[in-house]
Amino acid sequence: MIARTNTIWQVSAWQNELAGAIRDPEVLLSRLNLCHHQLADRYQACKQFPLRVTESYLSRMRPGDPNDPLLLQILPQGEELDQVNGYSIDPVGDNASIKLPGLLHKYSGRCLLITTAACAVHCRYCFRRHFPYQASRLDEESLTQAMAYIAGDGSLSEVILSGGDPLSLSDERLEQIISKLDTIPHLKRLRIHTRQPVVLPSRITDRLLETLNHSRLQQIVVLHFNHANEFDHQVESAIEKLSRSGITLFNQSVLLKGVNDSVSSLKALSEKLFGHRIIPYYLHLLDKTSGAAHFDIPLKQARQLHRELKAELPGYLVPTLVQELAGEPNKTVIT
Repeated sequence: MIARTNTIWQVSAWQNELAGAIRDPEVLLSRLNLCHHQLADRYQACKQFPLRVTESYLSRMRPGDPNDPLLLQILPQGEELDQVNGYSIDPVGDNASIKLPGLLHKYSGRCLLITTAACAVHCRYCFRRHFPYQASRLDEESLTQAMAYIAGDGSLSEVILSGGDPLSLSDERLEQIISKLDTIPHLKRLRIHTRQPVVLPSRITDRLLETLNHSRLQQIVVLHFNHANEFDHQVESAIEKLSRSGITLFNQSVLLKGVNDSVSSLKALSEKLFGHRIIPYYLHLLDKTSGAAHFDIPLKQARQLHRELKAELPGYLVPTLVQELAGEPNKTVIT
């Protein structure tokens, strides 16, 4: 939140950290005591999709380890420049689901608001790395139109706030959006998809929790942890605040080559999640977005990993293996 007191603007700690995010591959590698190899390719990849990583997330990476699972998620790679058959700029059919600027209506009973283009970190596998955010800005006019659309469709019971990351918005903006949704009687639930508690735990402030708890809508927060190493004391504290507020917490992971494509890493993640009252919900196959092919693993391998994971854990700790396919009325469960 930015508050004005006696004409002096006060910036919250999380906004300061967000503004100070690292954006230069050479600086990132230097901070981790890693060789500055392939810098030309890395800078070229940044032209397509900029580097961005918070100090908090960086602090959990292992210095001197080029294969650190957190580093691999955010470090620009030369492979992103490759053109690979079967990979596209709109792998899940978002563009066909845009009903109004900032509003996607893909599945029955729920719609999604693209609240912002901003994220605290830029995950290199992001399926929206090519999304036309400028044409889908949720400005005041678009927000009014979106609310009219939602109010006019009585089949909608849930609205999903997405982006970018909706928790990149100020508390005031979030409060404005949520208060408008509160007035629509047929809505029951508000779902927020966010990676901020993982990469910017200082974002989970008392003011944010007040904003969420003030709503009459049932609150669901879907987190995006991909590896157990993404937890530290600050992250655990942020998750505890969300949990104690009575917010239902789910997690969606993406199966990523070199990051979490082993039974041991997936098992450790599920154990860690449930230990903090987070339900391991979905394990996604990689969305085939251009620039992310180097993260993909074969379907046969994904199925085998999932089978082995089920043999290691009780059922409630095993996320459902799914794939999102353009044009389908729901996520496709991989059996």
